[in-house]
Amino acid sequence: MRAVIYARYSSENQRDASVEDQIRLCKERAKREGWRIISTYTDRAISGASLLRPGYQKLLQDIRSGGIDIVVAEALDRVSRDQEHVAAFYKQLVFSGVRLITLAEGEISELHVGLKGTMNALFLKDLADKTRRGMRGRIEHGQSGGGLSYGYKVE
Repeated sequence: MRAVIYARYSSENQRDASVEDQIRLCKERAKREGWRIISTYTDRAISGASLLRPGYQKLLQDIRSGGIDIVVAEALDRVSRDQEHVAAFYKQLVFSGVRLITLAEGEISELHVGLKGTMNALFLKDLADKTRRGMRGRIEHGQSGGGLSYGYKVE
């Protein structure tokens, strides 16, 4: 079986080694299963809510070109946190005859797409709410709500 790996982390606040850790674990699974890894796709410091990820786009292109039997990822949320994106990705895989297998959930089915997609979408909404809450608290304490304001420097 010809397998590829997709790995991603979402923000510069996370460790770059996260991608290497994901790849290592996926390679270990592939070795146990007897799958041949033919390519690895990565996106670093890019949100799973965005489709504008070079590694993800290249993966989609290669899936459409054929020659891939399995996509391996650490978890479904590494592919995307957006329910619509997960469903569209899964639909393309099914059309192309490619299986999606994650270390966390196993082989992905329509049930995973629905349930995990909903959970990931709720996670994003919750994260956005907490981020706005934190920014408001900073502003109310006279601090910058985020980033550097023009003409100011951090000391």
